[in-house]
Amino acid sequence: MASTSTSSLSLQLVHRNKASLQIQQPQVTTFHTNLSFPYNPLPFTKFVCVRSSSTSKHYNEVVVDEEMDRIRRLQNGSDVRGVALEGEKGRSVDLTPPAVEAIAESFGEWVVNGLEKQRGQPVENVKVSLGRDPRISGPSLSVAVFSGLARAGCLVFDMGLATTPACFMSTILPPFFYDASIMMTASHLPYTRNGLKFFTKRGGLTSPEVEEICDKSARKYANRLTKLSSVLRIPPSRVDFMSSYSEHLRIIIKERVNHPLHYDTPLQGFQIIVNAGNGSGGFFTWDVLDKLGADTFGSLHLKPDGMFPNHIPNPEDKVAMTLTRAAVLENSADLGIEHPGTTIVTDARTSMALTRFITNRGGHHCLYRVGYRNVIDKGVQLNKDGIETHLMMETSGHGALRENFFLDDGAYMVVKIIIEMVRMKLAGSDEGIGSIINDLEEPEESVELRMNVVSEPRYAKQKAIEAIETFRQYIEEGRIEGWELDTCGDCWVSEGCLVDSNETSAAAVDAHMYRVKVSDEVHGQHGWVFIRQSIHNPNIAVNMQSSVPGSCQTMTRVLRDRFLIASEMDRILDMTEIDKYTKSGFL
Repeated sequence: MASTSTSSLSLQLVHRNKASLQIQQPQVTTFHTNLSFPYNPLPFTKFVCVRSSSTSKHYNEVVVDEEMDRIRRLQNGSDVRGVALEGEKGRSVDLTPPAVEAIAESFGEWVVNGLEKQRGQPVENVKVSLGRDPRISGPSLSVAVFSGLARAGCLVFDMGLATTPACFMSTILPPFFYDASIMMTASHLPYTRNGLKFFTKRGGLTSPEVEEICDKSARKYANRLTKLSSVLRIPPSRVDFMSSYSEHLRIIIKERVNHPLHYDTPLQGFQIIVNAGNGSGGFFTWDVLDKLGADTFGSLHLKPDGMFPNHIPNPEDKVAMTLTRAAVLENSADLGIEHPGTTIVTDARTSMALTRFITNRGGHHCLYRVGYRNVIDKGVQLNKDGIETHLMMETSGHGALRENFFLDDGAYMVVKIIIEMVRMKLAGSDEGIGSIINDLEEPEESVELRMNVVSEPRYAKQKAIEAIETFRQYIEEGRIEGWELDTCGDCWVSEGCLVDSNETSAAAVDAHMYRVKVSDEVHGQHGWVFIRQSIHNPNIAVNMQSSVPGSCQTMTRVLRDRFLIASEMDRILDMTEIDKYTKSGFL
């Protein structure tokens, strides 16, 4: 399962042997103290004064070109991400309270302007909620968000510790109905990072929308460096939304299980072990499972801890994967039972065996670009085009269902698994939920390698694009025998999904990436290589899979000798991991 705002839930299920949605008016607490945060401008400030007569009339304040670029670089696809605490080698703090205040203010103005355009008249009392994960930079950055939203004229509601899906749900669940919401989280990144996710009633913002907000905030930040507002004069209202969200999940389980003997406690007799990873997901144990009768004794890491002492909140981390892998696979299988003939969208790193698994059950598999927003947006687009698409799943565990507003919601995925588990038992099955994916084959080999871009941060993105586009050129020109550009996998939906451009893709292209099919005379097509630009860090990721033992090492050697060295891309890329794996076959 995905580490959604560090709220992922890992489950182990062991069997031992009509409600209506009624949500109480939220309890609101108003703070009466002024809150402040220190002013710490980004380091290495370079001031460039604009003095020309044509511009001084409109821009009579300091303009800081370098700092504006730093703020714009905080955009991370459809999110904002940055370093919030010292402690990362080679990375300085860039997500400061002043930067966050400017971004929050720009988002607030964006929401207000959108509502005024929609309604055709001025709007008042625009309500925006904020939730956060337990990262230790959260409290100080929260004050910055409150201040920025207040400057934009918004009413602010503090949800405290929350999950990303809960923030979106706060815009549509009664009686809250907030106009917009922000989730403060860096998802799977280390404790030193933090970030912002933005929602309105129609869902998460797109990359172009976040780019627009970051551009406006860069100007605000630059022009405010010498006169930052550091006191929050309009305090937020504290609300308990998570209790209502938990009740919403409990009602879904009770209604869909419809247990004939104990309707209100349908999980009696089941032991469900939860690993919340010290994030915000512990609520699912005590506020959902326990109240439905489950035995959760033995659950792990339920207490929120922003230092993540047990394992980093990355679901692809080896420790985290050990705990969450079963739940990730079960999520994919659960939907296939309910919607035969549906299309399932995944990113391009999934195995050829998964395609067979889906098609053997009457479904269709659409491979698409890496990135949970890319995968979800593709599913939205397919449904608009009349192609029934119920599940969108990324290999990191991020997943969305059409029935749940296309929301990346780990808790809802767990709810689906639990419902199916109970239904199977009531139907007399003793095999357990894991039996659904018994015949899903694992690839013989799978590896991910990273190459850091050797460049100043401001030029790293362009250097990475140069390397990846050169790779595409090499493949299209046939310079590597047996390697063929994969434009669509075995997708039946449309041609060219894996080489989408800004003109054809479901959403704006936020990172360059290509997948290559690898074949030889002995084994035929036996694997693939996927090279992509990271949107989190200045590096390039290389993923490989093969059904032939030893082939990943062989493909790495070919990549190094026939492309990286031959094209001289080794001058701008650190090949340490590539060289190590080529020589030893291990990382």
